[in-house]
Amino acid sequence: MNKYTHNFIKASRLAHKELSRRNAIHEAGHAAAIYLGNKQKGLPPVYFRITINGIVQSDSQSKRLLGDIYDTYIAKVEGGRLVQNLPTSFAAATKDFSAAQKLAYETAFEADIINLLAGPVVEAKDVAMRNDERVDAGRINVNALQYYDGSYELDVVREYFECFFDHEDLKKRKINEFFLAAFAFVSDYSNWSAINRLADHILADDKLIIDCDEIISVLEDESRFPLTDSVLSNSMSLSGGF
Repeated sequence: MNKYTHNFIKASRLAHKELSRRNAIHEAGHAAAIYLGNKQKGLPPVYFRITINGIVQSDSQSKRLLGDIYDTYIAKVEGGRLVQNLPTSFAAATKDFSAAQKLAYETAFEADIINLLAGPVVEAKDVAMRNDERVDAGRINVNALQYYDGSYELDVVREYFECFFDHEDLKKRKINEFFLAAFAFVSDYSNWSAINRLADHILADDKLIIDCDEIISVLEDESRFPLTDSVLSNSMSLSGGF
């Protein structure tokens, strides 16, 4: 094996490890927000699971050099949204609701948005922490989440906003509010530890489906995969724009 081939294999393995870690921490953040975030808000439980799909096979040369173990498996949260079907408008959906029902629906609506944002926010934070970087308003905002595999989540959030908020100024203010709420959730010591436990579990698990009960068990088990205080205490500030 020549030096070029050796360096290629080493770089490919590092790239695979990095992509797998980013995918796992992203989906772990989303799943943790669905379960722990909703629970902390007193919202009803909702079914979700993590599937391992979208398998991207290595090309023949890469497979020969790296082996089957370096095929790329994509984890994805399925389900977990309190609002199953978006209405044409919030007003139309709640016109016959009592004040209490309207508040509960609004809370569920906002929780779904925060939970969606949690995935790319977690990925952004994890990447920065592992690079010993500080993320502040000058370096990342809501639009930057697209670089942390957040394009899908941002599109869904925009769909929520279209039926919930009428004015552009209000949309900008609320997306910043939800963005900061997602960051506050993932920055909590207990939540961040649970997210990392689940990310480790996703990477170690060989099943194609991790069901809801198993996810909850990992998130609740504080004895698993302890992290160092130096990692958990690394703090950052984020600011949003939509």
